[in-house]
Amino acid sequence: MKYAVEVAKAGSLSKASETLLIAQPNISRSIKELENDLGITIFERSAKGMFLTHDGEVFMNYAKSIISQIEALEKFYKESTPDKQRFSISVPRASYISEAFAQFSKRINSSSCEVFYNETNSRRAIENILNNDYGLGIIRYAANHDESFKAMLEEKGLNYELLTQFTYQLTMSKSHPLAERESISLNDLKDYIEIAHADPYVPSLTLSKVLKEEQATGGDRKIYVFERASQFELLSENNETFMWISPVPTKMLERYNLIQRPCAENERLYKDMLIYRNGYTLSPLDKEFITILIQTRRQYL
Repeated sequence: MKYAVEVAKAGSLSKASETLLIAQPNISRSIKELENDLGITIFERSAKGMFLTHDGEVFMNYAKSIISQIEALEKFYKESTPDKQRFSISVPRASYISEAFAQFSKRINSSSCEVFYNETNSRRAIENILNNDYGLGIIRYAANHDESFKAMLEEKGLNYELLTQFTYQLTMSKSHPLAERESISLNDLKDYIEIAHADPYVPSLTLSKVLKEEQATGGDRKIYVFERASQFELLSENNETFMWISPVPTKMLERYNLIQRPCAENERLYKDMLIYRNGYTLSPLDKEFITILIQTRRQYL
């Protein structure tokens, strides 16, 4: 189309060839193919040059408009946002990760950048990478499900790297009736309200079995939440609540007037795994976040 416009402007193949820096036979062949595709004759050819036919005049109006739009589109994407960076990650509801992300946000100095931070369960973290164009994910699972998760990740073409492993800490308000005890047993908790995340995920188990397995401590009163803000507010405001959480930064515990206590009877080990697609190349932002995440993990876990 561009060749045809230039030939119409120049009036001859030779002049168009000089302008386009393309051999005449190539221009002639391209225009002939264009005419065959459209089923019209664009140019009348003579010893004096090439002239537009009536169909050629009509075609030229469309061609110039189309070329102008294409050039505007190319300019928009190639020139308007040359430095745009993108970072996306799905993570478990973990305070050390959110702390790392807060520190990471201070390092973003690109003039054009999009960042997506999604707190969710392991299943959705995997789906976000496979189907929603997320670059990174962090999944959390009990160590006894390690074989099941790794087999599933390999089947889906995902790389995985161990970030950390830990046992959950018993978390409650400083005003909780059990807060002053040096040792707290599972039986001590049966009369209090357990706060738990409502959507744990294990690929080989049904949701009912997972809930039964994951929430096997405490009594019969439970409050299920889906994000961290609610859990901390509940723990802070309701002195009858408690929750099993990965280690929380001291400044966050102080902000909500909370304490964390170990429980010898709850020794279940959990793993946090970094995941991304096979063949995915880590961006500078990815590497920056991972570096900060590892530093934060060493500080709190």
